[in-house]
Amino acid sequence: QVQLVESGGGLVQAGDSLRLSCAASGRAFSAYAMGWFRQAPGKEREFVAGISGSGGFTRYAGSMEGRFTISRDNARKTVFLQMNSLKPEDTAVYYCAANQQNQVVATTWTYAYWGRGTQVTISS
Repeated sequence: QVQLVESGGGLVQAGDSLRLSCAASGRAFSAYAMGWFRQAPGKEREFVAGISGSGGFTRYAGSMEGRFTISRDNARKTVFLQMNSLKPEDTAVYYCAANQQNQVVATTWTYAYWGRGTQVTISS
C-alpha cells in the first residue's frame, strides 16, 4: 500500500514558478514509476509528466515539455514537479500517482495509487 500526499500548490501570476512535491509512504518507492496529472474544471484528467523508479527516464506531455521538470528523491520518498513560465491554462488540481509496474505512461488506469491533489491557480 502506498499513500501519496501532494503539496506546494497555490495562487500565482502568469509567468511565475511553482514547485510541487509528493511525499510517499510505504515500501519500495524506488520500484514505482511516478506520474503527475492534472484536472481542470469540466475537463478530463490529463498526463503532465512521469519518471521511472530510478529517475533515469522521464516523459512529458507535449505542452509542458521545456516548462515543467519532474524529479525524484528516493531517499526521501518524494517526487517533485518544477513548473516555470506558468500560464492561466495551467490552472488545475495536480495529482501525483504511482505505477507499480514502473511504466512511465500517460494512461491514468495504469496508476494504482493516487494522492488527493493540490490546487494550482494562475492569474493573468
